[in-house]
Amino acid sequence: MQIGEAARATGVSAKMIRHYEAIGLVPAAGRRASNYRDYGAADLHRLGFIRRARDLGFSMEEIRDLLRLWADRSRSSRDVKALALAHIAELEGKIRLLKEMRATLGALAEACDGDHRPHCPIIESLAGNEVAHEFRMGN
Repeated sequence: MQIGEAARATGVSAKMIRHYEAIGLVPAAGRRASNYRDYGAADLHRLGFIRRARDLGFSMEEIRDLLRLWADRSRSSRDVKALALAHIAELEGKIRLLKEMRATLGALAEACDGDHRPHCPIIESLAGNEVAHEFRMGN
């Protein structure tokens, strides 16, 4: 099938399929006499694997490692689990950071009167004024 059909079948855009080929995550597709890319079942399976890994937030390098492990029938599940646990730890760090950002922004929004006057702690914080420090410190 051609790239547009492969994109529809896998949920991976044609642009991303080309990108994955360019960075070596997906082998270059065969070409028809018309020079159109031609994708088979194995290509679609690999693209689906990549899409599901991306949906879980794995980086391109982590996906490269997962693909290598997927292809290695003598792999140790310990290696796969270690990669997943490392990714979970990374996600937990991002969650903590997002919660801190939400708390800071929530405190700034609470301090903003939201009226017709120009004074706004949110803008002052973004401008780097002292009010931002006060709200991060919980005051």
